[in-house]
Order: sequence, then structure tokens, then C-alpha cells
Amino acid sequence: MDSISLSIFSNRIDAICGEMGSTLQKSAFSPNIRDRLDYSCAVFDAQGELCAQAAHIPVHLGSMAFAMKDVVSMISWSVGDMVVMNDPYKGGTHLPDVTIIAPIFINNELLGFVANRAHHADIGADTPGSMPLSSTLSEEGLVIEPSFIVKNDVLVKDYFVGLMKNMRNKQESSGDFIAQIAANRRGLARLTVLIEKMGVKKYVFNLEQLNNYAEILAKNSLANIKEGEYRFEDVLDDDGQGGSDILIKVAVRFDNKKITLDFSGTDKQVAGNINCPLSVTAAAVYYVFRCLMPAQTPACAGSFRNIAIIAPENSVVNASFPAAVAAGNVETSTRIVDVVLGALAQAIPEKIPAASHGSMNNLAMGCVGDSKNFSWDYYETIGGGMGASNHSDGLDAVQTHMTNTLNTPIEALEMNYPLRVNRYQIRTGSAGKGEHKGGEGLIREYVFLAPAQVTILSERRSHAPWGLVMGGVGSVGVNTLNNKALPSKCSLDVQSGDVIRIKTAGGGGFG
Repeated sequence: MDSISLSIFSNRIDAICGEMGSTLQKSAFSPNIRDRLDYSCAVFDAQGELCAQAAHIPVHLGSMAFAMKDVVSMISWSVGDMVVMNDPYKGGTHLPDVTIIAPIFINNELLGFVANRAHHADIGADTPGSMPLSSTLSEEGLVIEPSFIVKNDVLVKDYFVGLMKNMRNKQESSGDFIAQIAANRRGLARLTVLIEKMGVKKYVFNLEQLNNYAEILAKNSLANIKEGEYRFEDVLDDDGQGGSDILIKVAVRFDNKKITLDFSGTDKQVAGNINCPLSVTAAAVYYVFRCLMPAQTPACAGSFRNIAIIAPENSVVNASFPAAVAAGNVETSTRIVDVVLGALAQAIPEKIPAASHGSMNNLAMGCVGDSKNFSWDYYETIGGGMGASNHSDGLDAVQTHMTNTLNTPIEALEMNYPLRVNRYQIRTGSAGKGEHKGGEGLIREYVFLAPAQVTILSERRSHAPWGLVMGGVGSVGVNTLNNKALPSKCSLDVQSGDVIRIKTAGGGGFG
């Protein structure tokens, strides 16, 4: 293919993913999907290799890219099927992230799949928000094995009704599931038109060319890195179950444009829920290297062909069933990014930033309704300071690395839930100092207007985000209830009038 035709083809299938995302957002019922945009959409080939993805959530897309081949190979597909799943040990991330996959057939030939993954604030956990302080997977909610939710393009009502029995707010939950189905239908319609217009043979050929081009760009982007091994390690504050300073180590080896990341020496899986399935570890690794590639690199499987991952089984970065994983997807994935960046900083310091705030600062809350209070579930992540780089200061008050969600507008939060947001401001003075200073963190303060149960899963409360080239560290984060300090991970009951304040960490400085 000539370069212009290849670019047009790449943008066409990227646009399909973007339109799927727009359909999902505009159809969803929950603020979590509709306002925070906690969802991702992608297109895959017949073998489950990634073909295209929208610029949605890195931890969603990288894990799908890693695991989809195994998922689609275990199912006998037919026209009009859709399969739903969330099992972290079968290609998922954590239970709130629900994936729906649909095959595309042209003249009875399977040519690929469209898929979307969206975060559900209620997935049947005992604690509202479905991000509990858990120690086993069963405590985290409903485990959905790969199952048909649509057959012959018709909703499997008995199965769907069974799913909804596990949810507290059935109207909101069912609306979000139906929105995911609608997004896939839009993707199938657009992809069918594209394939029929160009023909099956040309479509398959174009995918092959796209992957080959992406592989070349990926290799060239790393060509100037000196062959050798670069090591780094960092720790997670704690696991919420008594364990602390959980070690993650990596050795990044470059050899003939091949990259191997070896996590040997990382701590064993722990009692708390900061364990990662391998798909999440892969997502974090893919994200880092994708950031080093040229902007025009297609977001497809070819981009990652030269990357190999060694992760010891039963470790924090390759956990085994039934280890709890709710926070592994959000917190440990972010620390994996930190250790990979720390290793690469030894090889290409001019291209690597200092550590960012290092947490998604997860806040899950809600109430199991009774005669006095209605039932509600809510979950959000909170931004912080970005690490500074060789070229610029870090950005203030942003989501970084493995999440790409928006903040929840205060108006949407207060309209839907018994909450008032008193403060939402930049945390001045939290940035790491340096020739280029890190970004400032955030302060977000909630007043509860009714009793509720709250779970906080956060990091960088004990260990500060590091600087580079003698740059200063960012300030650690702080969580409080009525001005009294809270642990980085905790679950608690609050009463009307109680105030929770989250101060997120600042980014590290550079130079």
C-alpha cells in the first residue's frame, strides 16, 4: 500500500472505534460512563489481534490487546452473537470493567470483532461502588464468565434478567449494559460498510500492511537505545490488609530491537486487592512503549510484536485465582508504569518524565437503600500532579498514565447523589521542585447529606513520587475524615454532615 492509502485506511477504522465510543457515552445511564467517560472501544481481526482503538482508557485497551486472542478462541461464534465477560483471569482487568464482544461476518466468513469495555459502579459487591477493601475475588462482586448476552441479534432475556438480579440499581445497570450492546451494533454496521466497499481480500491485506507498518515504526522509535539491561524498583504503600512496602522490580533488556521486561524479584501476591492479572501488567507495559512511538503509529498489534514480558506466577504482577484484584487494575498498574519509566530513564533520560502522582485515588461510595434512604452506588477517580520532564513542567491536577477519564462535573454529582462538593481546587505547594517543577495535586472535599458507606483505594500516601536528574519529590497524598487522617486504603461508614477530603500527590520535579 502507498502511504496515503494506508493512512486513510487506518483513520477509517480508528473512526469506527470513536463512533462506538460516542454511541456508548450518549446511550449510557450512569454518570460513571456518561460523564467520566470510563469506557473503551476497539476493533480486532478474526484471530483476536488488535486492529484499531480509540484514544480511551490505556488499562482497558492494553489488556484487551493482550488477552483477546485467548478469549475469542474459546467461543464458537455465529452471526448475531455478543458475549459478555469481566473475569480478570480470562482477559478482564477487575470486575467492574465489563466487556462485550461481537463478531463480524461477511458472507458467513468471520473477519473480526468489535468490543467495548465499560466500568460499572455496581457489579454486585456488598460494598457500594463495587471497589471493596477485599481479600478474595468473590468479595469484589459478580464474576461473569464469557457468556452469550445476545444470540441471533436478540437479547438473551433469561440471562440478562439473571445478571440484573445482582445489581442494586437495575434501571441504571441495565441501561449501561444495553448502551454497550448498542455501541457494538454501531461498530458492526460501520465496519460492514467499510469491508463490503473495499472487499474482503483487500480489507485483510490492508490489516496485514497496517500491522507491518506499525511494527517498523515501533522498532525505529527504539533504535537509538543502547543495547543492555536497565533496572528499577519501587514499592506500593500497602495492600489494605496489613502488608506494606510491596516491591515491584523490573529489568528492561534491549537486544537487536527486541525488548524483554523481566519482573522477577517482584513480591508474591498479597492478601489485599492490589494484585494484577497478567493482562493488566501487559497493558501498563504497552502503554509506556506506545508513548515513545511516533504519534502516527497505528494502535494495532504490530506496535507490540517486539515486546516480551516475563512475570513470575503468583506474584503481584501475575496473580493467580482467587487473589483479589480490584485495586491492581487501578493502583498497581500505575506503579508498574513508574518502574518501567524509571528503568528507561537510565537509557533515554531526555525522553522520560519524573514520577506522576502515582494513583487513581479511587473513591467508591453509596448506600444500600431502606425506608429512609434510596439505594445508590458511585465511583470516581481523582487526578493529581504530572511528573516534570526534560522539556517542561508537569501539568497540574490531571489524570495520568493508565487512566484517561474526566473528572465528574460537580453539578452531575450533586444532582444524582446525596453529596455536596465543598472544595475542588489545585493543591498549591505539592509539586516537586526542579529546573522543571512537577505538577500540583488536587484537593476534593465531599460533604455527605445522608448516611453512606465509603471505600478509599489510594497510593503515594507513604512513598512520594520521585524526581529525576536531582529533581525534587512530589508531596505525598493525604486522606481525612472530619480532619482526622485516614489510611491510604480503608472502608468506613459516614453520617450526614461528615466531610471526606482527598489531597492527591504532586508530580516529581526534573533537574
